[in-house]
This record gives sequence, C-alpha cells and structure tokens, in this order.
Amino acid sequence: MHQKITIIGAGLAGCEAAWQLAQKGFKVNLLEQKPLARTPAQKSDHLAELVCSNSLRSADPENAVGLLKQEMRSLNSLIIQMADRHRIPGGSALVVDREGFSDGITQAIKGHPHIKVESLTVTAIPNDRPLIIATGPLTTPAFAQAIQSLTASDYLYFYDSIAPIVEIDSINQAIAFKASRYDKGEADYLNCPMNQEEYESFVNELISSEKVPSKDFEKEIYFEGCLPIEVMAARGLKTLAFGPMKPVGLTDPRSGKRPYAVVQLRQDDLHASLYNMVGFQTRMKYPDQMRVFKKVPGLENAQFVRLGSMHRNTYINSPQLLNPYLELKNHPGIYFAGQICGVEGYVESAAMGLYAGQVLGARLQNRDPDFLSTRTGLGALVRHITEATPRGFQPMNVNFGLFEIAEEERKKISRKELVENSLKMVSSWQQQLWKL
Repeated sequence: MHQKITIIGAGLAGCEAAWQLAQKGFKVNLLEQKPLARTPAQKSDHLAELVCSNSLRSADPENAVGLLKQEMRSLNSLIIQMADRHRIPGGSALVVDREGFSDGITQAIKGHPHIKVESLTVTAIPNDRPLIIATGPLTTPAFAQAIQSLTASDYLYFYDSIAPIVEIDSINQAIAFKASRYDKGEADYLNCPMNQEEYESFVNELISSEKVPSKDFEKEIYFEGCLPIEVMAARGLKTLAFGPMKPVGLTDPRSGKRPYAVVQLRQDDLHASLYNMVGFQTRMKYPDQMRVFKKVPGLENAQFVRLGSMHRNTYINSPQLLNPYLELKNHPGIYFAGQICGVEGYVESAAMGLYAGQVLGARLQNRDPDFLSTRTGLGALVRHITEATPRGFQPMNVNFGLFEIAEEERKKISRKELVENSLKMVSSWQQQLWKL
C-alpha cells in the first residue's frame, strides 16, 4: 500500500484511476499540465473538464452507455458519482452542469489524503513504475512522440468536433418551441422548425461555407458518431433531415403539423441560460458559423458563447500494444487508460480509468485478477481495444454489438435480462478482485 503510483493526465480517466487506487489506500502522484498549459479544447483550470453538458449521454440502463454507467456506479466511480450530484434536466440523458461537475471532481481529487496533484508538462516517459498514461486524445506533440518512440508504433488519429452554445435569451421562442420527441419525458429541448425551402437553403449554405483547412501533415479521418454537420450535409440533400435534424415525433404548435426539419437545442448549464446545438459540431470558420447558423428560424439574433471547433484525437493501436490489463506488452508496469487507448466517449474514457485503477491495485496486492466477462459493458470495451484486429483499428463507443453473445442467444435474451446479468457479473468480479 506504500508503493507510489504515477498517473499522467487528470482528465476523466486519470482522475478515475487515481480515485480508485487512492480509495484502496495506495499513494498516487497525479501529473497534470494545468494551469501551466491547456489543450485547444480546455477552457478552465479544473480537472476532468467536459466540453458539452451532454457528454455523458444516455442514462437509460437498457442503452449500452447507460448500462456502462450502472456498472461504474456499482464499482464506486467518482466520475458517475459527481455526474449524478450535478445532474440537470435533459430527458433520458445524464446531462450535467459542467462547471459544478468539474469543480466537484477537482475538490475530491485534490482533497484526498492519498493523492498528490503536481502541475507539470510531461515531455518524456518517466522512469516511475507503475505508471498509468491517461493523457487523452489531445496528448501534446512532444509526449506523443515519446510514446511513439517507446512503442515503436505509428499513431492513429481522427477528427473530433465541438458544437456551438447559444444564450437562451437570444433565442426567439415565438418560433422555437419546447418539446421532446413523441412527448416522451420532460420538454427539455428547444426545437427550431424549418419548412422544406428553409431547410434546403440552409443545407446549401452549410456546404458552401468556408471551412478551417486541414494541416498538410494531417489526413482527415472522421469518427462516424461525431461528423461535422457540413460533412453530413455534403453526403446528400436529405441526409440531415434523416439525421440530427429529423422532425419525427415533433409537432410545431404554431401550425399543428410536423416540420420538414428541426434544429434541436439542449440545456447546457444548471441555470438553463445556455443551450447547445445538438449534433451541430463543425469545422466551419467562425464568421461563417455565425452567418449560417443565424439562418435557422429562431436563431436570427443568436448570441454564441462558444462556436464550434475541430481538434485532432490521438490514440494508440491498443490491440497491437496492450494486454487485457491495459498494460504495454513489451514494457511491464506501464498502463494506458482513457481515450488514448482507443475508446470513444467520456463515459468510456472514465470507464477505462476505473478499470486500470482497479486492476493495477489488485495486481499490486499480488493478485492477477480474472478478466471481466465480455458480456458486460466494461469487459466488452476492454476486449475491443485489446483483441480487435490491429490493422485499421478505430475508436469505438460502447454498444451491445461488442458483447460476446452467440447469435441464437441474442434472439432470445431480453435487454432487461442482459442488463441484470451484466450487473451481477460486475459485482462478482469486484468481489473476486478484492476478496470481499
């Protein structure tokens, strides 16, 4: 218990790993570049910063990411605990007040007697062992180069993007109406309706807008679950109407009819003063964003507190490099956690931090833990990043397709049974891990 563990990176994964280890009595040295430096996506000096209030996605346990959160709750996740504490209205999604969420995690981590947070920009692999690398998708070029030299492996990357946020008082609510699809749950979304002419004009504006050019050395590889809105628009005139702008289940109270398309906005802060444009991540230049998005009915006078942006996500070829403990095969004692190991999404990132912390803690007590069942969200993710085909490996959100269940059984087992069985297996794994 007196052995010190070094963790690089205090995002969701690094904080979760540190918390899991510290709660078991281990001493943790958590290295974080804030406040000395920030990544392009970071705006505050808090730890575990989110870029979107809905970053944690669905709360429904019969949804794969909802189940993963339930598994994490059962394993005493700090991230999920703080998300629950700072939850704000968002229908069936676990939407949080971002500032309260990050501040709560920062206080918990910095106030823990077994965790020392050190402000340091790491540029080389430390000699400390054990070591957890959780530097995230925006790992600095210098440290990325250090990892690349250590692993003798090329990096993979894709582009991720951030959606604009609008002040509620600047939204014309004589046009935008509050509703959830099919009136399911609370009316937590503002909907800006469009007729066909308005929609087609808007799509053309998206396609013709000026975009931020890619750098010469970067190849554009987009993650399908987070495509820039203009990239989707360029795939076909009706792509958006069947995607993020689909009007299904919504009725415009002014006409009593379903709109041809809608732009949905979701509450982004505790006081409901800010709203996020759902699905409108973009790489358009700022002037064109303000010009084009103000063509949306109801957003003519929109005041943007944040415009969309693009950044490069970096991750390692985990199936080639990591064993099922998330440890480098050729460098024992070095572990990876979070999005850098090839998962997509904040929940999945935190889950890998939780898993790395739990497994490393058990191994430091001379226990080689059983591998978690791949019929659980956590186990399925670990299997994906350590057993997928290395060639063409890409990040993945948790989904039920990753669960190792025979096709015949999939046809018979209900989603409720799958969830119940998964939570039982996670509980049994924890008991085995710590001899509870």
